[in-house]
Order: sequence, then structure tokens, then C-alpha cells
Amino acid sequence: MPPGIEHENDLCAQGRECIAGLDEAGRGCWAGPVVAAAVVLGSQVLTCPSLLTGIDDSKALTSSQRSSGYDQICSLAEGVGIGIAPSYVIDGRGIIAATRLAMTIALLSLPCCPDALLIDALTLDTIALPQRSLIRGDAQCLSIAAASVVAKVTRDRLMQTADLAYPHYGFAAHKGYGTALHRRMLREFGPCALHRMTFRPVAELVAQV
Repeated sequence: MPPGIEHENDLCAQGRECIAGLDEAGRGCWAGPVVAAAVVLGSQVLTCPSLLTGIDDSKALTSSQRSSGYDQICSLAEGVGIGIAPSYVIDGRGIIAATRLAMTIALLSLPCCPDALLIDALTLDTIALPQRSLIRGDAQCLSIAAASVVAKVTRDRLMQTADLAYPHYGFAAHKGYGTALHRRMLREFGPCALHRMTFRPVAELVAQV
């Protein structure tokens, strides 16, 4: 069943007019940033959600579907914001704090001011707005699903660019996730500046080099 707009409609019924969905990509990766997106769908899409037919949890879509969905979302949404927390911030603050930071930056990057938030699995304690934390929100809430697609596509493109700077690691293929190829390249070449040194798999592999 595709993500719906029940939560958005409920908040609209409470008088909320600018609702942002938030999600992240790359939380479990061994290398690269965690990227968050904030998406405000606006009345056009909430009145006619079929405009975003095909938008789903980014993990349920193919690369080409995500790319097409990204273009749909950016053309129809009232606002899109991106936040990025690089690997050194993840190492310094921890992945959850870094994810919250990226989400806060994404909110601040929006061209409009939201008055309610729908967030996948987290809350933002420093943001004084009504919030709903939804477990697997990207699979049930259209605003969060849209944010998941934007975050995933943005991060994948960043990792494809990173592959040009660090061609030995295969970042364009695995995007920093813990694949067999990534493990093999890390053993052979050691870590680069994009690696998360506090993540146990990376630390253990580096200790073996």
C-alpha cells in the first residue's frame, strides 16, 4: 500500500498550513555524509496526491524511479530543503545527533516556514514545533516518503562525485554502504577522509590494515 496523506490531513484539520516531512539517507553507511531532506508538499499535492503517484519509501524504488521521483517532487513541492552532516561530524557527535543536525539544517533551508513536522523515527528537541515521529514513516506518509527520495538521490549523487576524488573505493557503486567490495577496498587501501572512523566495522578493518 503506497504512502498516504492521513497525517497531513489530520494536521491540516488542526489548522496547520505548512507541514514538512523529514527523512534521512546514509545513516548506516561506513563512509560519506548523512543527508536529510525536508519537503513541504503544499495544498496542490495534498488536494490531489495522485500527482505524486509512484512516490514511496526510497528503499522500495529503483534508481531510475528515485531519479524520476526526485524531479516530480522538486517541481511540485512548495518547498524542498537539504541538510548534510559530513563524516567528521558523525564521528564527533554520533550518528543520531548528526542526523538531527542534518534535519535541522534541512528545515532551515526551506523557502517557507513550516508549522508542523512529520519525521521518520526521530524528534527534533531543539525545534519548537508540533512534531510526529512515525516509525517507518517513509512507507506510510507521503511527505516523509518524498523527503526520503530527495535525501537518497542527493546523497547518491554526492557519493558519485566522491568517487572521482577517491576512485579506489568504489563509492559510485556502493555509495559508502558496507558491501563486500567496500570491505575489500578498505582492507587494501585503508580509510580516506570520508570514512566514519568511529563505526565499528571501519575501526576493526583499519586495525587489520
